[in-house]
Amino acid sequence: MAKFFGNLNAVLVVGLLATIALIFGLHGDMVTGNAIGRWLHLFFGVLWIGLLYYLNFVQVPLMPSIPDDLKPAVGKHIAPKVLFYFRWAALLTVVTGLYVAWASGWLHQAMTLQPPYQMIGVGMWIAIIMAANVWFIIWPKQKRVLGIVEATADEKAAAGKVALMASRTNVLLSLPMFYTMVNANAG
Repeated sequence: MAKFFGNLNAVLVVGLLATIALIFGLHGDMVTGNAIGRWLHLFFGVLWIGLLYYLNFVQVPLMPSIPDDLKPAVGKHIAPKVLFYFRWAALLTVVTGLYVAWASGWLHQAMTLQPPYQMIGVGMWIAIIMAANVWFIIWPKQKRVLGIVEATADEKAAAGKVALMASRTNVLLSLPMFYTMVNANAG
């Protein structure tokens, strides 16, 4: 059992197979691309926001207390891996969300904030802004901070401040985004 749970890929494959069995066991031939899209949207969204919160509630606040000789382990091994999943989860959350809106037939109405799709539309626009922060501000700045892109010490410090502000902006935006997502269909 320890060997199985020690292998993340095996756990994910079995989890996916269990999901497929559940879907076909409960829905049978009524499985739709929209249902699969919603599930993927939720999966990628949890991964994205989970990593956003990990970075902002755990990793970043703890960095000043980590001994200097241990900081390279975070910067060279942990942070790049976290940021890989973070940025791709952001993109895939937005893509699957747009797919769900399209497959449901209300993409245009939501994106143009037409009644009764304003609530979900606002949430979608917030998510797009957040994903843009990830790809066009946070990731480029973090590449400097982590030494993936060459930068002076001053450039790294400046990049770190901008990345932190963009990341904290995403924390701030995540709260109203959650509200819009949860209450979009509330009547």
